[in-house]
Amino acid sequence: MAIHKIEWVQASFIGSFTKEVSPILEVSSGDSVRFQTLDAGWGSGSSNRERIKPFSRREKMDGGHALVGPIYVSNAKKGMTLEVEFNEIIPGGYGFTSAGQYPNWQNQKLQLTEFQEMILDWKLNNTTMTGTCEINGKPFTVSLKPFMGVVGMPPEDSGIHATWPPRFCGGNIDCKELVKGSKLYLPIPVDGCFLSIGDGHALQGDGEISCQAIECPMELVDITVNVLENTAIKNPRANTPTGWITFGFHEDLNEATVQALDGMLDLMGELHGLNRVEAMALGSSVVDLRITQIVNGVKGVHAILPHGVFK
Repeated sequence: MAIHKIEWVQASFIGSFTKEVSPILEVSSGDSVRFQTLDAGWGSGSSNRERIKPFSRREKMDGGHALVGPIYVSNAKKGMTLEVEFNEIIPGGYGFTSAGQYPNWQNQKLQLTEFQEMILDWKLNNTTMTGTCEINGKPFTVSLKPFMGVVGMPPEDSGIHATWPPRFCGGNIDCKELVKGSKLYLPIPVDGCFLSIGDGHALQGDGEISCQAIECPMELVDITVNVLENTAIKNPRANTPTGWITFGFHEDLNEATVQALDGMLDLMGELHGLNRVEAMALGSSVVDLRITQIVNGVKGVHAILPHGVFK
């Protein structure tokens, strides 16, 4: 199994999902890949005040989050499943969180006129894994739980696809549970995968209520990819340090909930030999439903089956 390192150059970044470009790297199942990322807004630097945008952006190809990719996975075929294991996720030295600047439901329903627009500057320490900001001179310190917000592949349709929504094949999932040690499983929509990853988050709450987490570049992301040839799934799922997760994505939060629950019933059947009614009855006591995010147009819900819940 090989270890690959992606260079910090213009050609390593893309702001969309597409299979109509040359991959930046070809890997085999079982290989690991290491790379740095820009923040989602294509920035880098030692602090938010010193943030620069080192690379230019193509008008159509780079309209979204700064992603590393696409990565071509040999022998991966449409209909199989891709496993992405996060071996290491180390944030850079700064982060930022905005609120009040987007014409979205928060401003319309919550009447945030007193803020107009606010940007929190965060100083991140990846040794102590803490982040600190100030509001009106008062310091706030949080423990960091870094993860990648966007992990996915282009849908089978040709063309250039936006990075903003989550899809059945991944994308802007924004799930705070996908920390170091997690394995994310994605249905493969196109031969070769054309996998891209970006949108580093140092910390996020469920829902991502302001539209942003602590957005940050990543000093190191280390992943291992595996192709599961005999596994077929309809929507993403994950095995995290805290539990198994299934996802649902839809403009309607109720429909997203049904998708997440549907995936969990299937998973509980696979893991414990239960039919769907049995899984529903047992799951009502042990499965948690959480709002992943509500800010990307297509909303996300995830169901969690904690590890060790059955004694």
